[in-house]
Amino acid sequence: MAGGKVIGIDVGGTKTAYGLFDRNDNLLYRVEYPTDSTADGPVFAAEIINRTREILEANNLELGQLDGIGLCMPSYIVFDKGYVLMTSAMTRICDFPMRDYLYERLQVPVVIDNDANVAALAEFRHGAGRGSRHMVYVATSTGIGSGIIINGNVFRGSYGMAGECGHMIATHKQGIECGCKNSGCFMSYASGRYAPRHVKNRLAAGEKSVLSLEEEIGCAQIIRAYEQGDKLAIETVEMMADYLALCLFNVYQLLNINLFVFGGGLINIGDTLFSRVIANFRKLNHCELPVDFRFAELKNNFGIIGAADLILYGDS
Repeated sequence: MAGGKVIGIDVGGTKTAYGLFDRNDNLLYRVEYPTDSTADGPVFAAEIINRTREILEANNLELGQLDGIGLCMPSYIVFDKGYVLMTSAMTRICDFPMRDYLYERLQVPVVIDNDANVAALAEFRHGAGRGSRHMVYVATSTGIGSGIIINGNVFRGSYGMAGECGHMIATHKQGIECGCKNSGCFMSYASGRYAPRHVKNRLAAGEKSVLSLEEEIGCAQIIRAYEQGDKLAIETVEMMADYLALCLFNVYQLLNINLFVFGGGLINIGDTLFSRVIANFRKLNHCELPVDFRFAELKNNFGIIGAADLILYGDS
């Protein structure tokens, strides 16, 4: 190998994290920046290139000492081609050959995958899924998605896009339109991006709440209002839990995988949300065989660890 260093990049809807690793999977350097959700493919790729060069310079490294870059994105990705088909949280990054674009300009190997697949690999190898055979990683953050591990390998489907459970339809042609271009998908009800939009719509329709359209409304504000007993906030949390549980139950019915690992920023809400999700799942599940729910163990580093692993251990 060229120099024994790998960069893992975790692109999220609100922030992008970069990690520099050695070939023993040790994290040597970590930094994160806000994600420009308005960027198109070339603009965002240019940022990745600039940040990569900055990281190398900060660690007294040259490009020739980099063995590769692993990149995960919240996107529909044609895995074998490293091609970004669509990104619901960054709608201008679509129909873009991200892998080849980066390789042509950096001349280092690049592997790109969906963020939930990468997180699933990381948790399966290093975290909450250790020792299991099958696992579904559930990304609960700005968006909702999943990574599916079957017999120790990521199941990507025919084009590399399996696991997009958040874009399964919950209410056909009803509800808020998501970045996936459909209305009423699970992500449009249960995600950190869209749940606040439901609150804003109800406030605009005249509902009373401690929340106000004149102030910022995100999941943190909704939870604070929930803790004050606010009716609108309580109903919003219940809505999120209902739709997330229904989503997972459908995945369970399809795949019969009995281990779900929750990850992403929404797990910081804790039992307020997830005790409801699990309880609602169990109400739907009338089979008494055990289904296990765990929280991701790798905290904020699961994305960069999994992305680096695409280079360190291959893409399976």
